[in-house]
Amino acid sequence: MKTHDTTDVAIIGAGPSGAAAAAWLARRGINVRVIERQRFPRFSIGESLLPQCMVHLEACGLLDAVQTGDFQFKNGAAFTWRDRYAAIDFRDKFSPGPGTTWQVERADFDQRLIDGARQAGASVEFETQVEAFVADHDRPSLTLVDANGEQRSLQARFVLDASGYGRVLARLTGLARPSTLESRCALFTHIEDRIDCSHYDRDKILIGLHPEHSGIWYWLIPFSQGRASVGVVGDRATLEAAGVDDNERLWHFLHAEPRLNKLLANAKAIRDIGRLEGYSADVEQLHGPGFALLGNAGEFLDPVFSSGVTIALDSALRAAPLVERQLAGEKIDWDSQFEQPLRRGIATFREFVDAWYDGRLPRIIFNDQQIPRIREMISSVLAGYAWDEENPFVAASRRRLHSLAEACSDISSHATGEG
Repeated sequence: MKTHDTTDVAIIGAGPSGAAAAAWLARRGINVRVIERQRFPRFSIGESLLPQCMVHLEACGLLDAVQTGDFQFKNGAAFTWRDRYAAIDFRDKFSPGPGTTWQVERADFDQRLIDGARQAGASVEFETQVEAFVADHDRPSLTLVDANGEQRSLQARFVLDASGYGRVLARLTGLARPSTLESRCALFTHIEDRIDCSHYDRDKILIGLHPEHSGIWYWLIPFSQGRASVGVVGDRATLEAAGVDDNERLWHFLHAEPRLNKLLANAKAIRDIGRLEGYSADVEQLHGPGFALLGNAGEFLDPVFSSGVTIALDSALRAAPLVERQLAGEKIDWDSQFEQPLRRGIATFREFVDAWYDGRLPRIIFNDQQIPRIREMISSVLAGYAWDEENPFVAASRRRLHSLAEACSDISSHATGEG
């Protein structure tokens, strides 16, 4: 039997952007209903946060909810290629704001966030799917189906889509469009890392480049209590040619990178190999009549610089105040007040992703003659401060990266992706 329900704001998805928006709105007395298709806690990729996240978590009142977690401290990113090693400390940066954050197992992290949103007053329904959506400036509505197969409609005054890779409203409204980024594949797992190297820095994510294939890279994200996330990213054909199954393929590539091969000599996998491919996505626009798209539900770039959660939280903290104002009767220009500013930061990240894959950024990172002030500007973007227009590498990312890479031309063609 179909029933009807109402709320002020319906949020699709209980991940970081959904939890952040829900907490912010609920703390202001707005009736919020979060609809999540899975049961929490649940596994998710995207485990290395950026310091910019700390600003957003504090702004929505969720920082305290996660500070009690036993999460691995993070202060930067390290990079390895053949015998080269370079580390960027996020505390040495151009932009103001925190310079440290955490590396997290998302099942625990996301659970803490949505629990914090519930404590702030948001209502959450797990194991409930959105089957249909009707856009409307004043009363958008969702058709929901719960775990028992019961169908009902939920009418809201505004809908936020925080469904991540599910991209619910992008599909239901026809806004989805292919990303212009090359399609890539990621293989990953969690391990007991058993790293006993005295020189290994657990306070940084380690990003590696394959010694021969410039388009293949790795991550090693240490967690607390001796665990870690490891993964390899590349084109599907190259990855699949390396073994008969994903387990063999992942470990083949991990053993091919000298530093990772040594660090992970005693590692033991503690979960099945995961695969994520064709993950880059985009939409025609990030808003419509009575709705807006947050985080990965709109555009997702690439995992290389861990920008996903940062963009998710930034989008939530841009959208929530606008929703509050619209519910109060104010006319909101969602294009100029939400989409354009959000996409400016995403565009900065995209320039850095492009520069990573075409070899300019590795050339910059592994150059040891860099001016400290320029290094701080690069550090700021990699720390998540991609909206700081005072930073020349935000205001003119493409031109600055190109010029700097040209000046760092002493790195060999293998590192630049030209070989």
